[in-house]
Amino acid sequence: MNMDEIMKQYDELQKKQKLNKTPQVSHKKPNALTKEEKLAAKQGYSYEQIMEQESKRRANPMEVWLNRYGTVDKDRIADEKNENAKLHNIDYLKKIKPQATIDLHQLTKDEAWNRLNAFVSECKQKNLKKILIIHGKGIHSNGSDPVLGPMVKMFIEQDKRLGTSGHPDRNNGGNGATWVLIK
Repeated sequence: MNMDEIMKQYDELQKKQKLNKTPQVSHKKPNALTKEEKLAAKQGYSYEQIMEQESKRRANPMEVWLNRYGTVDKDRIADEKNENAKLHNIDYLKKIKPQATIDLHQLTKDEAWNRLNAFVSECKQKNLKKILIIHGKGIHSNGSDPVLGPMVKMFIEQDKRLGTSGHPDRNNGGNGATWVLIK
């Protein structure tokens, strides 16, 4: 079907719809009072008198300007700017508490990698800035070398969503945990 045929069918449908329409009839009595005129009559005025009074009343130019352009909350804007500046300051981000934590204890290397990937994706989606990964010190690992600590380090180095990282103080996990800033 080409465009000409489509246009002909459309025109025919429009003609049919025009023929099927019934004219709309107003059920209002001729010269009946409107709602505003009835209200004015109850107050003892004619509608024309009320309209004349309203037209004489002058609007305050300040009110007109504020209604048109609104107001700007400069304090709120300054606070938001300061907050954004803090979020880009590495020293500040290092000092704040982690906004989310994941514990990788008792997981294999592959399970931990998959869980960590999903966790970072979720945190990035929530716009979190700092996370804590608890991987343990490797005391209970089979063999002499820890498994999860080096795996977490490798994950952080390879994942482009992650930035600066480090270990918290002893009270918050020490070498058995790693905090990471999300870019």
